[in-house]
Amino acid sequence: MNRLNRAELQERNRAKVLAAAREEFTERGFRDAKIDGIAERAELTRGAVYSNFPGKRALYFAVLADLAERAPEPPHPEPDRTAREALGAFARAWVARLPLATDERPGPARLGVDLMSEVIVDERTRRPFTQLMKLDAILLGLALERLRPPATSAGRMVCVAEAALTTLHGASQMAAAAPGFIEPFNVVGICERLVDLDLGDVWQPPHIPYIPQPRPADEPWSPPPAVDVIRGGPARLAGDGVVAILGLHRLEAAEEAVRAAAPGATVTAVLVTGDPGELAPLARLAVADLRNCLREAFPPSAWPRLQVVYDESGTLAAAAGVPAVSDGTEVAVRVEAGRIVARADGRGACHAAASAGGAAPAAQAQPSPTRHHG
Repeated sequence: MNRLNRAELQERNRAKVLAAAREEFTERGFRDAKIDGIAERAELTRGAVYSNFPGKRALYFAVLADLAERAPEPPHPEPDRTAREALGAFARAWVARLPLATDERPGPARLGVDLMSEVIVDERTRRPFTQLMKLDAILLGLALERLRPPATSAGRMVCVAEAALTTLHGASQMAAAAPGFIEPFNVVGICERLVDLDLGDVWQPPHIPYIPQPRPADEPWSPPPAVDVIRGGPARLAGDGVVAILGLHRLEAAEEAVRAAAPGATVTAVLVTGDPGELAPLARLAVADLRNCLREAFPPSAWPRLQVVYDESGTLAAAAGVPAVSDGTEVAVRVEAGRIVARADGRGACHAAASAGGAAPAAQAQPSPTRHHG
């Protein structure tokens, strides 16, 4: 029998820890789960658990992210859905996974009930989680915009998405705290009606004097292979477009790249963090939960015009000329014909790089003038 090399052994141990942690959290709940219990279930030492995960909370986030990412892909819905129908289907997919009042025994549906309390307890998780929710709303809003009739294609729908996600996350909290209180059909109906509300959602691009000027560049662009986690396939990085390297405190800037980029240009948000042990799995969880419901509700033709890529190792950021990253990173490059032709960094970099050169003006990049949340 061939001996495992160090990397293979670490990967095997990590998988054993995740499986053991899922059992421990499911049976005992996050609060009562013990690292020693997880180590015993995995038939490893306590040190082996900590060599793979920095703490119990990081392990909890990783277990939830792993479950969300392994969810089976549903059949694609029909392409003729309206925005109202799609948002209703999104809400149904969301509430279908909530724990029921009749669930007497601990199980997978109750595994995530402690998530929000663990996010709230620490500013180091609250701030990234806020930006992850903004990214989720941007993705959902962009998908809704693609399903509107042509005659009504002039409105931004990110605020509708924010309201829907607020409703659905609130339903999740009530299902955990007061089982049997919420009526899922009412939650779905509320979300469907949000599409018809006029929330005054108007996009205003960043004020020009306060954004960095893009710098012309002529650099090779040879990105490593990466996965677009929204579509579940290889990210399209070789073509013309905008690549935004965004720390978890700056994710809302992805919308500036989408709104300012020329029609047809590929826009990619590359998520980086200074705390990959704990915050990377939190990011994976937030995006996977959104993606799973999105795929169940929206036909592929309506999926958002934004690729999302994780870059925990920093190799993609380095290829874009960003050797060091943090949660506050915002760097964007414009790519044409396999070369980086413009770059910008700092707050406003996404808008600056996307609107540089041949990009369309921000007001023309999308058919909507919409409200900016900066």
